[in-house]
Amino acid sequence: MYTVAVKRDFIAQHYLIGGDWGKENEPHSHHYVVEVQLHGETLDPHGYLVDIVAIEAGLDELVGQYKDKMLNDQEAFRGLNPSIEHFSRILCTSLADRLKANTLNAVSVRLWENDIAWAEYRLGL
Repeated sequence: MYTVAVKRDFIAQHYLIGGDWGKENEPHSHHYVVEVQLHGETLDPHGYLVDIVAIEAGLDELVGQYKDKMLNDQEAFRGLNPSIEHFSRILCTSLADRLKANTLNAVSVRLWENDIAWAEYRLGL
């Protein structure tokens, strides 16, 4: 199985809802790092799983939707606690929709909210 990955970092704000998490219930920022991994068994005629330029463009567009924004105010988080688990799923499914390649078997997104905490969502295709 082939895997190709791309990383980006950005800052966004959120506050947690639905529980008593102290300071996490107040608006605050995180310096997120998102790593996208694409997985597949075969390569295209050019020897790519997916062209890295296309991955970067899709990821940059997606990150641009959340960079310097309050996650709680974004439509994708309506009715959801803006946890890194939900955020990793939202990023993963959104990127998979942007990258239409018949070589892909799975897309995964690992999202770090600090140096020690991350969540990952993997979508089989």
